Amino acid sequence: MEARKDEPLAVDKYAEVFCRAVGGDWTVAVEGTDPDHPLQTDFGKDFVNFQGARTKYFDEYFARAIEAGVKQVVLLAAGLDSRAYRLPWADGTVVYELDQPRVLEFKRETLDRRGEAPTAQRREVPVDLREDWPRALLEKGFDPSRPSAWIAEGLLIYLPATAQEQLFAGIDALAAPGSFVGIEEAVPMPDEAFEAKRAEALASGEENAFFTLVYNQQHAPAETWFGEHGWDAVATPLHQLLAAVGRPVPGPDSEAGLMTGTITLVSATKR
Repeated sequence: MEARKDEPLAVDKYAEVFCRAVGGDWTVAVEGTDPDHPLQTDFGKDFVNFQGARTKYFDEYFARAIEAGVKQVVLLAAGLDSRAYRLPWADGTVVYELDQPRVLEFKRETLDRRGEAPTAQRREVPVDLREDWPRALLEKGFDPSRPSAWIAEGLLIYLPATAQEQLFAGIDALAAPGSFVGIEEAVPMPDEAFEAKRAEALASGEENAFFTLVYNQQHAPAETWFGEHGWDAVATPLHQLLAAVGRPVPGPDSEAGLMTGTITLVSATKR
């Protein structure tokens, strides 16, 4: 939906491919045939702006890593991130994608059917991030003596605080000087508000509703944690980014504002 705008913030030609491959409500969403679809609401429009701005931010983050000569890239909870296929990686770049086996399989098979080929060497690392993912990454050939670029986009909210700490520590332990890291994080909601939202989701019978899947926890702000561990980190609140790229900032009391107002994007380089 962002890509169809006259001046899109980001264009991912594979986003529609994946939606249509899933079918059902996702096809309806991209075709825009249902005026009552959640993505056609005011919240939906703000959500599309959020996705466009976030994608632009991390695409530019990787462009800086490419310019610096980094040739090892790690997508943590890669999901349907298509950057291994659409970014102009330097020759010899290896993109490691960590996620559940079925997710990686769906992405690979969907793009293989279209004859798509990655623009870097893509290595799947089928692992649950609650397990020993550093070992799994090393077994796939990752070299901790060479600089690397990491991303945790749309991930931390699905991890309890202890797992967030373990993730940060794992990145730091494997990242050589000159490495990059990009993080999306969110400040937890007040406990009462979160529990009310969770109860509402459970009462609706939606087993996979958003508030039943996430943790309302934060170990430490990424800018602070990485700054204290030898990284130069810069945090950009999402509302600041939206304004900078010319997209409207949701009002603080709106449904979208209550979400986007908690989100910060962080990028850091290791000294």
